[in-house]
Amino acid sequence: MAAFAGYEALAPPVVSTTTVTSTTTSVSTTTTSLALAPLISYSADAYSTETQVLLTAFSASTGVLVAPVKSGGSFADANQIAAGAPDDVFVSVSLSATGPAYLKNFSSNWAIGFASDQMVIAYANATQSNAAVTNVVSSGHLALSSNATADWNSFFTSLTSGSVKLGISNPVTDPAGLRGWLALQAAGHLYASGNQQAYVSAAVKAGANVTGTSAAALVAPLQSGQIQFLFIYKSAAIADHLAYLTLDRHVNLSDPSLASYYSQFSYTDSAGTSSGAPIILVVTVPLSSQNQVEALEFVQYVVKNAGSLAPYGLDIFPQARLYHNVAPPQAIQLLLTQGVLLEGGTFR
Repeated sequence: MAAFAGYEALAPPVVSTTTVTSTTTSVSTTTTSLALAPLISYSADAYSTETQVLLTAFSASTGVLVAPVKSGGSFADANQIAAGAPDDVFVSVSLSATGPAYLKNFSSNWAIGFASDQMVIAYANATQSNAAVTNVVSSGHLALSSNATADWNSFFTSLTSGSVKLGISNPVTDPAGLRGWLALQAAGHLYASGNQQAYVSAAVKAGANVTGTSAAALVAPLQSGQIQFLFIYKSAAIADHLAYLTLDRHVNLSDPSLASYYSQFSYTDSAGTSSGAPIILVVTVPLSSQNQVEALEFVQYVVKNAGSLAPYGLDIFPQARLYHNVAPPQAIQLLLTQGVLLEGGTFR
């Protein structure tokens, strides 16, 4: 597979901290004293803007100092945190990235999901002068209009034929890449007589796929015409002003109610085997956090103010969902008791 040099999140500098006391008495948070070191956060790079918006508003509301968000693919972020990079808050687009498989001993074994997103196939308007691109885009719009199996099969067959280059980021570092391959499997299941590997095998055989460390790293090659299509999150396509084709919810991994359906698709790479799951944006506080009180206050702020991110193309949950393998901190348990949070179940 061809590759482009992608963005990697740099480990933030080590900062000194002072132990402080803060009291959280209810869903309405009161900070009685503040950390002298700024709150450090890592975010999936597709959501760094949204995370920074929340951090800035949180700081304005509470007076807690926040450092500029660090961002990269969720798996790459988790690996850096597990390796000792200072971090207080982790906003991930992969629930599994917040668990022990990636955060190792720094996983708190709980995370809160507050929004969902979907995979789309983006393209740049500048590349439509290419006849092959025009044909694929036209085929996609026809399939969207008719929703006929034959039309979708024609579209995905053209997309993976090698006549155009399709960006799919590295699944080892970026969940968007993993989900691109899973979406192709789901499409094969729906539109190629149940053959999950139909479009995957075609893309690999034709050399149609181009990779990079993250979907964000492939946006510039898309805009310059080096690649013609890109699997990316809808919110990221909107943020980057890209044209895009939407997909059926059985393919785009957007619907939490289809979790069992998505799980029948899986992808194996050097990181192991990963099963399909809904795309859920989650926040957690790693055990390595040096400002845990303030970090938990930020999590509470996210739960109450996630609705401010709706203009970014996210589907905000009416009630955030708590995923946990252990009892969460008291401040989080309080949100659950008061009905602000819903139980989301366990995770790996």
